[in-house]
Amino acid sequence: MPDSESTPSYILLTLGVISFFAGAVWTYTGKAWDRFHGWVYRAEEPTRFWWEVSMYFLVGVLFIGIFLLN
Repeated sequence: MPDSESTPSYILLTLGVISFFAGAVWTYTGKAWDRFHGWVYRAEEPTRFWWEVSMYFLVGVLFIGIFLLN
C-alpha cells in the first residue's frame, strides 16, 4: 500500500497557478472578478481593481509556496 505522505498533493500547485494566471489575465484585460460585487474595471474603480488583482497574485504565490515547502 503506497504511503500518502510520499506523494505530493498537486491541488495546491494547481490552485496557485490558476490564481496567479487569473491575476495576470485580469491585469492585462483591465477587469477583475470581485466575488461579491461582480466585475470591477480598472478605469472605473482603480483602488478596488488593484486590491482584487493583488489578492489573486498573493493567494497564488502562497499556494505555490506552501506546495514547494511540503
